[in-house]
Amino acid sequence: MRYDAHEILVGPARSTAHPARLLAGIALGVPVFVALSFGYAALLPILFGPEAWAQIAPGIETASNPQGVLINLFVFGLLIVALGLTLRIIHRRSLWSIIGPRALAIRQFARAMGVMLLLYGALLFLPMPEGMDPVANLTPALWLMLLPLALTGLFLQVFAEELVFRGYLQSQLAARFASPLVWMVLPSLSFAILHYDPVSFGANAWVVVAWAATFGLAAADLTARAGTLGPATALHFVNNFSAIMIAAPRGQFDGLALYAYPFTLDNAEALWAMMPLDLLILVCGWLAIRLSLRR
Repeated sequence: MRYDAHEILVGPARSTAHPARLLAGIALGVPVFVALSFGYAALLPILFGPEAWAQIAPGIETASNPQGVLINLFVFGLLIVALGLTLRIIHRRSLWSIIGPRALAIRQFARAMGVMLLLYGALLFLPMPEGMDPVANLTPALWLMLLPLALTGLFLQVFAEELVFRGYLQSQLAARFASPLVWMVLPSLSFAILHYDPVSFGANAWVVVAWAATFGLAAADLTARAGTLGPATALHFVNNFSAIMIAAPRGQFDGLALYAYPFTLDNAEALWAMMPLDLLILVCGWLAIRLSLRR
């Protein structure tokens, strides 16, 4: 069966697969993460100092300066901590039990990363929609100086999301319900709804939600086929690296981008012009990684 490898992640969840346990895990994990986030927010002004914080703070909500992006990315490390505590207390599981065997996960991650980098290299030659060519944002010297911190924060962000949605929720649901319509669709919809942001996206908010749901299904499929989070994490990492570090829409999470697109996320015409290319990249990446898993 195409999802036989999924048992690697599902097996450890069977002993605590009752839906009440999952609800208890969410009821514990969310407040712990919120509490840690409040502590993080309270600590930041002390770490930066009053004068520096006054300059940084306005760019945090939209992540329109480098510090704002990094602050937003590193908070996801606290989500990993909260999930680790939840797994231990509620499910008597370790984080590795929702990642998969270490050597296999790393090997699959590296293979998927190689495939995705080759794909993105090829797609660089595709023409951009008319009027959508990005313009310079950060200087190359500053971008390279921030790159190590940015890569670390970016990995924390994508890895935390994969742990929660494709690792924890997907494996716990699959241990209880056999149908992929439950264990693939529900986490993907949850992942998508968390991307709903009408303030930033305006009338495009549901378009972004639909794209996120499609991404969630692709990542869920890769996880079930691979038996580890390695491939889905690679897909997510390269996608977000491109969207956050290479070229970002102007004024929203563009603080670490080398280039910026000449439009904002609430521009419906621009978003619809870019969406076919984004979907093409996602589908091609998903198919390429699936092929790489057969080797």
